[in-house]
Amino acid sequence: MTMDTELLAGRFQEHRDHLRAVAYRMLGSLTEAEDAVQEAWFKLGRTDPDEIRNLGGWLTTVVGRVCLDMLRSRTARREQPMDETFVPDPVIRPLSTIDPEQEVLQADSVGLALLIVLETLEPAERLTFVLHDMFTVPFDDIAPILERSPAATRQLASRARRRVQGATPSAEPDLGRQRRVLDAFLAASRGGDFEALVALLHPDVVLRVDSGALVRGAAASKLVRGARPVAEQAFTFRQFAGTARLALVNGTVGMVNTPAGGPRSVMAVTVVDGRITEMYILADPERLARLEFAAEDD
Repeated sequence: MTMDTELLAGRFQEHRDHLRAVAYRMLGSLTEAEDAVQEAWFKLGRTDPDEIRNLGGWLTTVVGRVCLDMLRSRTARREQPMDETFVPDPVIRPLSTIDPEQEVLQADSVGLALLIVLETLEPAERLTFVLHDMFTVPFDDIAPILERSPAATRQLASRARRRVQGATPSAEPDLGRQRRVLDAFLAASRGGDFEALVALLHPDVVLRVDSGALVRGAAASKLVRGARPVAEQAFTFRQFAGTARLALVNGTVGMVNTPAGGPRSVMAVTVVDGRITEMYILADPERLARLEFAAEDD
């Protein structure tokens, strides 16, 4: 290498947040995303940087290739289709840190609903959709990663786009309206008002709880459909509502439950026309222990 290592590290650091955002959308795992970014740094260290015309573009395609290999390995190990209760790693921020008008610019504002849909795509489809549709990488740059023609790569992106658009719910974009629904949900839970809980839920609401493979009993992973069954789940665990706090979860208003002794769960929701249509709860103790928690004070 002819470039000073410290200078190269500084240039790499300038792109780290972008690379982590790409990898997170590709993998749905914060830990794996960080691993992919670190692998890109190792690959850069084995490359002559003077031969790289566009470092940001080069690093993005390298991270894409690393993530593609990780997804293919994950798919090869998976004997059955993706567990319907799977919830990706959430990104949690205090509500006060985000200006609602600037929310769309946040690197971590991709919703859990979209990440769950991305999990259903084939690795090559996910790569093309993430790089092209989310980060505007040209098909000519994506094609070599997949060893396909730009035309074939464009078709992959089009197929992925149709699947995403058909499965991703149209949600309430206003954080204030989202917060009012979550405030009402918390109040109903803390007050033990079952009918108020039902009224806040869409008749076809879907609850997805990911508690990991080791949790058994009432708190185990599950998929629940319908307003009254979902309200019954919330009612069953209403004793934990007292330690729940609002937070920004992947760019939308959600809740974190962090009683004394450590984090218990993270919940994200999709709000449409003032009612909750989807709920996503991560309650896997092992994965929760690796997350950074921050929430609003009451």
